[in-house]
Amino acid sequence: MRLFVALTPPAAALADVDAALEPARTLQPDLRWIPVERWHLTLAFYGEVPDESLAGIIAMVEGKLSRRPLAGPVELRFSGSGQFSRRALWVGVDGDVHRLRALAKAVTTDRRPYRPHLTVARLRGGQDATRAAEVLSSYAGPLWTADAVHLVRSFLGPKPRYEIVGSWPVTASATDS
Repeated sequence: MRLFVALTPPAAALADVDAALEPARTLQPDLRWIPVERWHLTLAFYGEVPDESLAGIIAMVEGKLSRRPLAGPVELRFSGSGQFSRRALWVGVDGDVHRLRALAKAVTTDRRPYRPHLTVARLRGGQDATRAAEVLSSYAGPLWTADAVHLVRSFLGPKPRYEIVGSWPVTASATDS
């Protein structure tokens, strides 16, 4: 199974991004636009893991989060945009980014620096999303509060979908869940 750890922004924040994307979608309709229901902020990607490892991974994430409780809410806002190596178009994140990075650091196994972003489109064959990114460059959405960290299983295929297999509150230790 494929697993990742993520935050799910509230519907109002996602709706605001969705509305802001409309001019970019019109300008570059050939991009592979990701449906709103699959938008999330990835904190850690574990990739393919054996099914029998799920209980251990849940315990690991819970343990790591319980050792890094936060002293208050994590307030974030979607802001700006860009593209990664002509592979993805993203909307940036600002606000309590230092706390967001601390959450990501607690659960990741990756040594690369965490770059918070919301992927909104995938690019095919080296497509250039510069025009769409420029439309979104001055975007600043409403402030929102991250309330839970989720361990998510992803199902690939023609209609990818996600299933939450574990959740922990952001502002309390994992043992409080």
